[in-house]
Amino acid sequence: MKAKKITLIGGGNMAEALIAGLVRAGHEATNITVTDTDPTKLNALATQYGVQTTSDNAAAVTRADMVVLAVKPQVITDVLKDIGHAIPPSATVVSIAAGVGIQKLKGAANRDDLFMIRVMPNTPAMLGAGMSVLFGDAPKAHKDAAEYVLAASGETAWVDNENELHAVTALSGSGPAYFFLLAEAMQAAGESLGLSKELAAKLANQTALGAGKMLAESGRDAATLRAQVTSPGGTTQAALDIMYENELPITVRKAMQAAHKRSRELG
Repeated sequence: MKAKKITLIGGGNMAEALIAGLVRAGHEATNITVTDTDPTKLNALATQYGVQTTSDNAAAVTRADMVVLAVKPQVITDVLKDIGHAIPPSATVVSIAAGVGIQKLKGAANRDDLFMIRVMPNTPAMLGAGMSVLFGDAPKAHKDAAEYVLAASGETAWVDNENELHAVTALSGSGPAYFFLLAEAMQAAGESLGLSKELAAKLANQTALGAGKMLAESGRDAATLRAQVTSPGGTTQAALDIMYENELPITVRKAMQAAHKRSRELG
């Protein structure tokens, strides 16, 4: 796999996360090509990772073993209209655009023969701590190729129904922003209680890191961990009572329903 030629269409944050993961995993940087309309961005990627760069999408895919479509949902069909004819018939095509289904992608490329895999990653992939969920009905070799790229930046999982990716988008795809908002609110509350900005930020950030590691590594579910840290009549119970009174769980559910709805609209 490390010798395969991978072309990423789009050089944004998620593309950089995938590049960083691949390079960390030992993939030959000269076998990775990135395209973008911003020459400054391309220069930065070439300097930092040693990858090949170009602004010519069609030329970049002609000899690729894998094409990763790392562009926004609003432009992905236009991109495929331009490069569909140039994608090799044996290539694995991976889309990380939220909401846009495989049949629509193949239709835009005017290519029913494409081996297409859809992925919903998230931004912690930039630190090798991403969560990527994949769907595709392509042969196993193409599924393995797609998973190879995403596994270099974190954990992976597969779904059997493409419609499930809308829920995945609402949970893990958009999810990091929910935790960032909570940390932001906790920091602001700490400052309002008299802590310095620096200390409040450190406490909120380290608490988020520690809680995340407990969720990931303790073998206990979130409900159990919450109960273990909540003494009856104590400070944590007082805080949680206010969160429940203000319907925090209901707010989270409504927020995820909105993200799910938007994912469908993008498709």
